[in-house]
Amino acid sequence: MITKAYTSFFKELAKNNNKDWFHANKKRYENDVKNPFLLLLEELIPDLTEWDHRILADPKKAMFRINRDVRFSKDKTPYHTILKAGFSPNGKKSVLPGYYLGIDAENIHVGGGLFMLRPPELKKVREHIADDPEVLIKLVSDTSFTQNFGKLKGEKAKRLDKSLLPIAEKTDLIYHKQFYAMAEFPLEPFYGNGELQAEVLSHFEAIKPLNTYLGQALD
Repeated sequence: MITKAYTSFFKELAKNNNKDWFHANKKRYENDVKNPFLLLLEELIPDLTEWDHRILADPKKAMFRINRDVRFSKDKTPYHTILKAGFSPNGKKSVLPGYYLGIDAENIHVGGGLFMLRPPELKKVREHIADDPEVLIKLVSDTSFTQNFGKLKGEKAKRLDKSLLPIAEKTDLIYHKQFYAMAEFPLEPFYGNGELQAEVLSHFEAIKPLNTYLGQALD
């Protein structure tokens, strides 16, 4: 169960983001951060695998490493100050739509959809939208979606293929290069209680219709 100790660790890590400090506090990381986070993932997985049997049942395979890849970054701090997990069919790095959870020192980030689309997959999604734009418009206008996430998020293209311009007159959603939703809310109210699992699942459930729709374009 995630407690105030989770927040304390990440606040201190932000001020001491180096290998010496991390190794000196490794037991704190394991006991107060990693293990409670993995336990939460384990509690979420049964519902997710019921929705899609291709989602892997191992919480460790859903969790991203805390170590940062600094090879091509100007920021050389070695550790993320957030733990993240991704649940997608066939693994967290799948090209198929999935669910995202991130928890930092103060906030919970919950969302899903398609974050990293290569050109072939983007083409398929746009063709899927073009078949009947009203379907996506209704999905992202649904009360459950808007109350949990607001609007569909994602980077947009400045230009479109000419064949898609008639669709752009109906909806600017066709300009998207990413199709995802994200919500953020405070961690503190969930310290030491069992309500966090239900809150995360309610957000996942609100994004499930979007994931199903996007998956139809890529399956």
